Amino acid sequence: MNAEQVVVEADGGSRGNPGPAGYGAVVFDGSTGAVLAERSEPIGRATNNVAEYRGLIAGLTAARDLGARRVSVRMDSKLIIEQMAGRYKVKHESMIPLAREATELVRSFDEITFEWIPREQNKHADRLANEAMDRAAGKTPRPAPAAPAAATWVPPAGKPTRLVLVRHGSTVHSAARRFSGRNDLPLDDAGEVQAGALAHRAPSFGDVAAVVSSPLVRAVQTADAIAVRLGLEVEVIDDFAEADFGRWEGLTAAEAQASDPDEFAKWRGSPDAAPPGGESFTAVGLRVRRAREAVIAQHPNSTVVVVTHVTPIKLLVRFALDAPPSALFRIHLDTASVSIVDYSTDGNSSVRLVNDVSHLAG
Repeated sequence: MNAEQVVVEADGGSRGNPGPAGYGAVVFDGSTGAVLAERSEPIGRATNNVAEYRGLIAGLTAARDLGARRVSVRMDSKLIIEQMAGRYKVKHESMIPLAREATELVRSFDEITFEWIPREQNKHADRLANEAMDRAAGKTPRPAPAAPAAATWVPPAGKPTRLVLVRHGSTVHSAARRFSGRNDLPLDDAGEVQAGALAHRAPSFGDVAAVVSSPLVRAVQTADAIAVRLGLEVEVIDDFAEADFGRWEGLTAAEAQASDPDEFAKWRGSPDAAPPGGESFTAVGLRVRRAREAVIAQHPNSTVVVVTHVTPIKLLVRFALDAPPSALFRIHLDTASVSIVDYSTDGNSSVRLVNDVSHLAG
């Protein structure tokens, strides 16, 4: 299997520091989140940091063998992340050769980023590392948790976490159908009316636990109107920002195609392709997934209003449906529209509504 963009999560540890040690690493497809590879191995007696570096090396090696060109590395070891990012110097003699080996692997990729994440977001790699430590200590590894149940028409038990996905109101770019990415355009007059209509509808969403928003002005203005009606504050989440359209910002699709025909064709044909100076759908998908998981973790079994943009909403709907990347070009979202996705504790998701604008009627 080959994937152009992947996420590598890695971990390592020892029982005693130093003590019986092992590592775990997992490689995810950057577009779908599917597991592409797992690595787990006991390494005898070692320290936590040595085991963590061994996990990183195993994950990078697996990504290279899969043919990945762009890699996002996520670990809960702040030391390893800071050293690989070049902000901390590697001083311990046992880690210097491992850091060199990891650095050499980094050169295998066109693009790589390093991100620290909390341990609770690194559970897959942590489980693999603990299995390896068990083997190093001569113990039988603890059984892996059961995989999520397959999707079924039977309603899942328990209360889901519901995300009410709201596209912001209109701006001067909206009516002209121009690429509108990271600009600071405010709502236009029509957009302010739309935000008011959304605020009027907001109580019908039920018991809303939180209102979160993209950091961009047009989204924050829309979120503010909703939050005031619900008596809540707006929480800004940077990862819900619109895609960066780079050189195409402010252009129509026809203008972008005329300006950069080859790049436009690649962008239409692959989620890994980005506008010149911009951001690919794969890259946006990685951060949108991260934002989604953070919201679900913070507000389990609750309803959260998420005010964001076309690309993040389309990606969330596409992920919920387990649809192919081409689905992004087959979903239409009006300004100030409402879409709803439920996320169950068994791992399933259910799309309840897409592009509803009934609150704008009349």
